[in-house]
Amino acid sequence: MTVHERMPARQERGFMAEYLDTLSLVERLHRLLLDVVKDEFERVGVLEINPVQALLLFNVGENEVTAGELKSRGYYQGSNVSYNLKKLVDMDYMHHQRCEIDRRAVRVRLTAKGRAVADAVRALFARHADGLQSRDVLGADRIEQINVTLKRVERYWTDQIRYIY
Repeated sequence: MTVHERMPARQERGFMAEYLDTLSLVERLHRLLLDVVKDEFERVGVLEINPVQALLLFNVGENEVTAGELKSRGYYQGSNVSYNLKKLVDMDYMHHQRCEIDRRAVRVRLTAKGRAVADAVRALFARHADGLQSRDVLGADRIEQINVTLKRVERYWTDQIRYIY
């Protein structure tokens, strides 16, 4: 038996090839998540907001936040979050108010209309979580393992941004 016959396929392909597959999968999953949210909102007849805006409403939830806080949590890029917050305020999905301490900063919170969208996204994700478990796609142990691994990659990438320059 040769070394290649004893080696698992993953080792033969090499770490770099597996890493590139992972990067591609993360990117595809993100785009697919946006498509899933878009499909759900088309199904229920909510057409005036896009999937990124729906996820932004979901992520704000019951909190009152600034654009900077959303950026620092890692949810959105700067111009993207500012643009989408303005659109959501204009369409009455969010209230905005200048901060008392720093008049340049604006705090936002969901309106009833925005909470309805956040609730719809939450219900969609709850259905998905139930389906993943009931169809035995993922169990609690596997999802926890995936999250630990992805957080380690996130921490590594964050360190690369902070300390590489």
